[in-house]
Amino acid sequence: MAGSQLSDMLSTLTTTKGVLFAAPLVLGAGLLISVSGSQSVNPETAETTQKSAPVVATSTTTTTASKAEKPAEPSNVTTAAAPETTETSLLKKVSGTNTSGAKFSAQQRDEIGKIVKDYLLANPRILVEMSEKLQKIQQEEQNRQREQVLSSAKDSIFRSPVDFALGDKDADVTIVEYFDYNCGWCKRALNEVTKLTDGDKKVRVVMKEFPIFGEHSEYAARAALASKAQGKYWDFHVALMKEQRVTKDNVMQIAKRVGIDVAKLKQEMENPKYGEAIKETQQIATSLGIEGTPGFIIDSQINPGFVPYDRLKQLVADVRKTGCKFC
Repeated sequence: MAGSQLSDMLSTLTTTKGVLFAAPLVLGAGLLISVSGSQSVNPETAETTQKSAPVVATSTTTTTASKAEKPAEPSNVTTAAAPETTETSLLKKVSGTNTSGAKFSAQQRDEIGKIVKDYLLANPRILVEMSEKLQKIQQEEQNRQREQVLSSAKDSIFRSPVDFALGDKDADVTIVEYFDYNCGWCKRALNEVTKLTDGDKKVRVVMKEFPIFGEHSEYAARAALASKAQGKYWDFHVALMKEQRVTKDNVMQIAKRVGIDVAKLKQEMENPKYGEAIKETQQIATSLGIEGTPGFIIDSQINPGFVPYDRLKQLVADVRKTGCKFC
């Protein structure tokens, strides 16, 4: 049973909530093991445990159920079980059972809890180390998940025919920017992006319409994507970004101002591919952890929020050192 209990406990600890709620108790018990393991066993305690404790594998040995089974002994023969180790005893305390497999009483659980609590209070650094370790594990797992998304959706992210890309199609580094036309920081990011592409002709920037501020932003996003059919996307994009507030009422006025045929634009906007492209962008962004705007992807690097020119330039240089993995 102990092996099964340990397996269940370790499985639980692989979740964030499991770590947060169960780790302090389990780690505390483990620390007690390391402290008390070097001490000799009290003869009276050893004698008591020998009478009823089953053979249980320690944390470093796996014992299968079939291996532990033995033929039934005659009723007149008394067989003493192997002495229970400190590790086994503490494992059972953590899992809530005593040496016979029965549940511990409330008083016993309170005593066990006090032992663990006292140890953790005496060694609070343990909790800090646990938190740091948890953050590292979470970050590593998040990176793995993001790379899986980048790999499976690579073409949609970096080479979608619906998106507009600024720069040479054969550039050695591609940046993807997620933005909303009513996002103040996105308007500031426009200057950083154009400064980068003006100074580095080997950088390509894919513009991802990611409307998060409601129907006005979504309408502007569809209009911008549709303007690509008239070869006016970039002019329209810049004009929309320079507008303090973009609404359904002024989108067409801005379009007309940059030389777009408004009637053709409205007709093109009815093509369902633009709405589908926006929906796909939203789904992929969410799976990558990009929930706001602006957001940047530079190869495998996900950068939520505003990224200044100097940082963009450094990230591009870093990718060039190792080569593009996805872009």
